[in-house]
Amino acid sequence: MAESKRVIIVGIPGVGKTTIVSRVVELLKEKKISVSVSIFGSVMFEEAKKNGIQSRDDLRKLSVKVQKELQSAAAKKIASIADDAVIVDTHAFISTKEGFYPGLPHNVLEILNPDSFIMITARPEEIYNRRMKDKTRNRDIVSIDAIKKELDVTSAMLSTCSILCGSPIKMVLNIQDKIEEAAKGIVSAIGFNNGT
Repeated sequence: MAESKRVIIVGIPGVGKTTIVSRVVELLKEKKISVSVSIFGSVMFEEAKKNGIQSRDDLRKLSVKVQKELQSAAAKKIASIADDAVIVDTHAFISTKEGFYPGLPHNVLEILNPDSFIMITARPEEIYNRRMKDKTRNRDIVSIDAIKKELDVTSAMLSTCSILCGSPIKMVLNIQDKIEEAAKGIVSAIGFNNGT
């Protein structure tokens, strides 16, 4: 391919984003498409470790100024990847002391220059149950109403990103046991449904 397709995939914790992204990668590789996934928070964490941060969950506790610097550094690293498909796995916002901070501010969007946006979502009750079962992360305990608010903020943030970039946005509902259907929908939205 002449140019990479850059796709930003977002979803709040508990929507099943990691599982679906893994299946999207498998489907693309089956089509002989070179693909890489950059987990934006992990790339930021690698940069933050240089400044003494020891846990990825501590990133959201940093000042907005520091987060902005880390985001730019992470975006530059990801923008240099040249695979056929470059998937950026991230969150549309970070909950900070100052309020909801965009996970994809304008400066990051300019660096990444995404071709499309995907929002993975699920029913609030399913998200709540998945979060309660996840012992691998140090997550804040929230109510179903708070999860609904997170979904609304994600949708609003991603819609704004789509407008700023002039790139399409697709909402993908991850219903329990329907991962294959969600993953195929994403592959099609990226534009690789026929291997092109």
